[in-house]
Amino acid sequence: MTVKVRRQRPRRRVFWALVAVLLADLLALSDTLAVMSVDLGSESMKVAIVKPGVPMEIVLNKESRRKTPVIVTLKENERFFGDSAASMAIKNPKATLRYFQHLLGKQADNPHVALYQARFPEHELTFDPQRQTVHFQISPQLQFSPEEVLGMVLNYSRSLAEDFAEQPIKDAVITVPVFFNQAERRAVLQAARMAGLKVLQLINDNTATALSYGVFRRKDINTTAQNIMFYDMGSGSTVCTIVTYQMVKTKEAGMQPQLQIRGVGFDRTLGGLEMELRLREHLAGLFNEQRKGQRAKDVRENPRAMAKLLREANRLKTVLSANADHMAQIEGLMDDVDFKAKVTRVEFEELCADLFERVPGPVQQALQSAEMSLDEIEQVILVGGATRVPKVQEVLLKAVGKEELGKNINADEAAAMGAVYQAAALSKAFKVKPFVVRDAVVYPILVEFTREVEEEPGVHSLKHNKRVLFSRMGPYPQRKVITFNRYSHDFNFHINYGDLGFLGPEDLRVFGSQNLTTVKLKGVGDSFKKYPDYESKGIKAHFNLDESGVLSLDRVESVFETLVEDSPEEESTLTKLGNTISSLFGGGTTPDAKENGTDTVQEEEESPAEGSKDEPGEQVELKEEAEAPVEDGSQPLPPEPKGDAAPEGEKATEKENGDKSEDQKPSEKAEAGPEGIAPAPEGEKKQKPARKQRMVEEIGVELVVLDLPDLPEDKLAQSVQKLQDLTLRDLEKQEREKAANSLEAFIFETQDKLYQPEYQEVSTEEQREEISGKLSAASTWLEDEGVGATTVMLKEKLAELRKLCQGLFFRVEERKKWPERLSALDNLLNHSSMFLKGARLIPEMDQIFTEVEMTTLEKVINETWAWKNATLAEQAKLPATEKPVLLSKDIEAKMMALDREVQYLLNKAKFTKPRPRPKDKNGTRAEPPLNASASDQGEKVILPAGQTEDAEPISEPEKVETGSEPGDTEPLELGGPGAEPEQKEQLTGQKRPLKNDEL
Repeated sequence: MTVKVRRQRPRRRVFWALVAVLLADLLALSDTLAVMSVDLGSESMKVAIVKPGVPMEIVLNKESRRKTPVIVTLKENERFFGDSAASMAIKNPKATLRYFQHLLGKQADNPHVALYQARFPEHELTFDPQRQTVHFQISPQLQFSPEEVLGMVLNYSRSLAEDFAEQPIKDAVITVPVFFNQAERRAVLQAARMAGLKVLQLINDNTATALSYGVFRRKDINTTAQNIMFYDMGSGSTVCTIVTYQMVKTKEAGMQPQLQIRGVGFDRTLGGLEMELRLREHLAGLFNEQRKGQRAKDVRENPRAMAKLLREANRLKTVLSANADHMAQIEGLMDDVDFKAKVTRVEFEELCADLFERVPGPVQQALQSAEMSLDEIEQVILVGGATRVPKVQEVLLKAVGKEELGKNINADEAAAMGAVYQAAALSKAFKVKPFVVRDAVVYPILVEFTREVEEEPGVHSLKHNKRVLFSRMGPYPQRKVITFNRYSHDFNFHINYGDLGFLGPEDLRVFGSQNLTTVKLKGVGDSFKKYPDYESKGIKAHFNLDESGVLSLDRVESVFETLVEDSPEEESTLTKLGNTISSLFGGGTTPDAKENGTDTVQEEEESPAEGSKDEPGEQVELKEEAEAPVEDGSQPLPPEPKGDAAPEGEKATEKENGDKSEDQKPSEKAEAGPEGIAPAPEGEKKQKPARKQRMVEEIGVELVVLDLPDLPEDKLAQSVQKLQDLTLRDLEKQEREKAANSLEAFIFETQDKLYQPEYQEVSTEEQREEISGKLSAASTWLEDEGVGATTVMLKEKLAELRKLCQGLFFRVEERKKWPERLSALDNLLNHSSMFLKGARLIPEMDQIFTEVEMTTLEKVINETWAWKNATLAEQAKLPATEKPVLLSKDIEAKMMALDREVQYLLNKAKFTKPRPRPKDKNGTRAEPPLNASASDQGEKVILPAGQTEDAEPISEPEKVETGSEPGDTEPLELGGPGAEPEQKEQLTGQKRPLKNDEL
């Protein structure tokens, strides 16, 4: 028994230690439970949060708007965001950056860089020789990359969310356009790192919109597939998405709704911005015509004037969506000359005729990628602000051939709401109803490698091989493993984009480099030397396309296997030990674990995930055939249909060891011996206890990024520090402005108070002159020296003035409080005196208060009366300009002391039990009162068999009451439950009238 107790103590200590750790984690987590989403559009952004008690709410910015412009104004000493930056765009267009997302992940020779320069010539773009990208050159001292500017915007969005949620937030889901490639997605992630955000996921904006639509229509989703098309035309681009909603069966939660992205089409430059630029150009031409004979400069050469025209074009586009014509007017457009011109909707449509012709393009792309027809689409839903243009709806309705277009979704906020739902689902702090999301790969990714082959004896040649890693429109996230079997020395392979034939020539130029990474492996030959007696199972490269759509190479391993024979006793002992360990952790023994105990974790990581488009949920592994024949029982699967023809022996298997196919039954997996031999009888198994032993050697990897190099860690750290310094500077600036405003407000308010009667009454002329002089001096100092004063100096000046005026303000505040406080004290004294008088009138037999208690209350009442009268008399003798002796805090203290005594007696009366009453001497019973209940009257009892009516009933024992305490909870009543009606009448001193039915 002693031994058992000693063994339990460590377990108890471990248990309580785990409990303490969990509690600490929960306490730490409780401070940061909220999560946020950022719908990052080209023109504006929407921020949403989820926190305990606030399910999915759009954040209001400082102007109480639900939509914030994505604009940043960068000056030498200050920054502006949102609406403040939009207003600064007119005054300082060069320092105001907008639509900078179009430059993310783009090198300097990208056509979009030239397009951006043409649209916004006021910005100076400089070349970064290290990454071949561009920077914004605000001034000789200020230079920012597009990632840094985006980091500022994300940091600002977090500050809005934190102010709205009233708690810090770090976890976020950010929306990105579906057409963003690997370089652009990595650029967004780097910007989030600069802002200090933990990105739970980069979700495609079309997927977020589809998720929001499905979440709010969960009841309408059933086992029948519903195909919905979302047409999203925003400010900078247009995306068409075909989504299938259906109830599916999941392992974790049974039948749950699922959305699957079936088809995607897009146009990178078709959007509301291009329409506004056409309108701006038209307005600029009209203004130049009006001033043609005045030899004036071209308005296009004036950045401020062009910024005004762009703002007016934006307003004009919105108004013309609901009106046939409108008057464009700008006061003081250039050289103090006003501009006014009438623009009709017909003119606007003529300006954008070629844009409207491109509206059906994304629809056709989406249908082709989904391999569907318009007849299979149940509904077309509009998303995005530019879809409000009537001509866009007209052309789209004709292209899709539907009766009407769906407008039953919030076109501006749908993506933000879907993203924040996903954020809550990914966060550990919230539990949401499951909604399965199967996103789709837009750009296929493949692996290319070259090997030397011997076609004829002595004749060697190089053969180029391609393997599709992630096929177009295949689901993600998912993992893939490629096995190279022919290499026994260091080699290289390449990761590139697959067939991009669905993109046009211009889109291919904008897309950038089609080569992603070159992978150089080091240590392959050393691994073969380390295990010379083992059979090589190839070099396995593990790829991961995560939830954000970002590809990564997790690891590369060299795998070896051999057969090891153990004695039956040893095998039995090891098996028992393995089973015991598995049972301790709640796991069981899988066939793979029995066959290979050293690779359990690896096999678990390669558990089947979402696979190719043709076989959802299948885990595909591509293998290159080894030079020597491999003795295993696996059957090669045909190569992926979208890849190139595989050479002889190239095979795709579902598990890394390649020993069994997935359709093999678990019992067959467990019973099948090594080398695929049929299961042997029990006796033979004991005689041949051979098992496979796998050894895994990690291979060194050197990655050469070919599309767009990421920022080096030191450069990234510098950018993070730069943004933190700017944020700190902004906070210090806000703090200084707050201190200066507080000082200025105090000076003006106090100067005004000096002329108010209530302040003049409690101050002398000398005192007021002294305060007024100090205030005037402080006001002069603030106007002259205060411009360069620090926050500390401003706060010290304010503290000095408050100390000077403290006595004056105190006297005024005390006089304001006197009437209310004294009235409350008088009421309490009167009620306490009445209560004491009533308590003394209680008969001695029923008295529940002791003489000491009543004497104590009487003493407190008298002392309070005496203090009040004496203090009032003393206060009346003092002048109003002196410090009062009658203080509101003293009145409150006296009230609390008196109220405490009264409450004690009231509680005692409430919970005191009645004292027992003596019985009547003559033994007669009093008549019950007329209103007595049936329970108070005698009840007729049916006696059991064999008992006569004369039998004396068992009397209830009398209760002996020794006193009562305030803590007793029984109610106060006259007479015990066993008292007769006569006794009750005697105790109450009243006779009751007889009831009609009483005998």
